[in-house]
Amino acid sequence: MQTFFITLIVTFFAGMGAGLGTGFAGMSAAAVISPMLITFLDVDPYMAVGIALSSDVLASAISSYTYGKNKNLDIKNGLVMMANVIVFTVIGSYVSSRIPSTTMGSFSVFMTFLLGIKFVVRPVMTTKEDMAKVSAKKRIFQSIICGMIIGFICGFIGAGGGMMMLLILTSVLGYELKTAVGTSVFIMTFTALTGALSHFTIGGLPDFKILILCVIFTLLWARIAAKFANKAEPKTLNRATGVVLIILGIAIFVFSKIK
Repeated sequence: MQTFFITLIVTFFAGMGAGLGTGFAGMSAAAVISPMLITFLDVDPYMAVGIALSSDVLASAISSYTYGKNKNLDIKNGLVMMANVIVFTVIGSYVSSRIPSTTMGSFSVFMTFLLGIKFVVRPVMTTKEDMAKVSAKKRIFQSIICGMIIGFICGFIGAGGGMMMLLILTSVLGYELKTAVGTSVFIMTFTALTGALSHFTIGGLPDFKILILCVIFTLLWARIAAKFANKAEPKTLNRATGVVLIILGIAIFVFSKIK
């Protein structure tokens, strides 16, 4: 009974952090759930990532549905970017396997914290009217190039996909924040599904109790965050997103240092 209570508490807070990060900022659930499962429940690291990616699938799907319903989703360019992200994640992963490196493990934590500060200090105030000024051909070309960059970095260091997407969509492609998050979670739905299936195919089936609890709590909080984000004013959303990312960045860093 005590073991189940601990599992319930850990998965609740892991799901809450992951869900808020997904709904507000298109952040991958793996950045939050994995270190918590490894630290507090002694879950095998490879299996923890698989559970986190599984949690990401439904959370990202419900978030992208909410953003799409509110017309804050660019499906056309999102599909183009997604295809390149998946292909270049594989390429980046292969290159990484050939180069011994142990210095990049904290990249996603650092990126999460810095991006949070960026949204608080310099909010994204791009409008949909500004986005419409970019030609369709230029946007597709940008999506291809950026998808390659995001995928390669994600595959090479094994982290930071959601954060890289949000940063590039807002800073490089000039997306309005809500559309950037909506497009990011749309892409993450499919990349997370691909990752989860490959993890369980290679590593075997996970602890279903932990898996189901993580999926439910992440889905719940992602839904709450996405609904709030789509109703919020741009400046309020920037600040809320920034605060969530800063808190998550600090929390993940602390969890990773506990053991």
